[in-house]
Amino acid sequence: MNSLNENIKEYTAQLKKGHIQKAYRGIMTFMSELKSYLENKYPKYISSALYFGYMDMTYFAFTPKELKDMKLKIALVYLHEENRIELWLAANNRTIQAEYIKLLKGKNIGLYTLSQVSPGTDSIVEYIIVKEPDFDNSDILKNHIEENTIKFACEIISILK
Repeated sequence: MNSLNENIKEYTAQLKKGHIQKAYRGIMTFMSELKSYLENKYPKYISSALYFGYMDMTYFAFTPKELKDMKLKIALVYLHEENRIELWLAANNRTIQAEYIKLLKGKNIGLYTLSQVSPGTDSIVEYIIVKEPDFDNSDILKNHIEENTIKFACEIISILK
C-alpha cells in the first residue's frame, strides 16, 4: 500500500499532464448543464444542488413531487471510476431507505437492481442508463438521460403504488 506522500506525488504528476483537470471540468460542466436543462424542461420536479464529490461520484437529485412526498428522491449519478451514469432511487435517511428496500423485496422491479441495506449504500434501487457516456455528443447524451430519467420516475411510482 502506498503512503499518502507517494499517492500525492502520483496525483501531482498526473495533474501536471493536464488531462485530469480538463476531464473533471468537462464532467462538472456537463452535469451542471444537464441539471439546468432538466429543471427548465420539468419545473414541477424538485431538484437539489449539484454534489461535486471527491472524484468518486457527482450527482444531483431530480424528483417528482409524488416521490418527494414519500421522502424519496431520484439521484442522477455519474460514477467517476466506472465512467457511467446511473439513476438511483434514494431516501431522505437510512431508516426510510431500509423500509423501502424491505417493501420492494420480492416485488417485480423489472430491469432495476434492488440494493441491500449496508454501510455506504445510498440507493434503494439502481439502474445503469449510460455505460461510457459520449460527452462529445452532449445533446444526444442529455436526451438519452432525460428520456430514461422520466421513464424511471414513472415506473418507480407505478411499482410503489
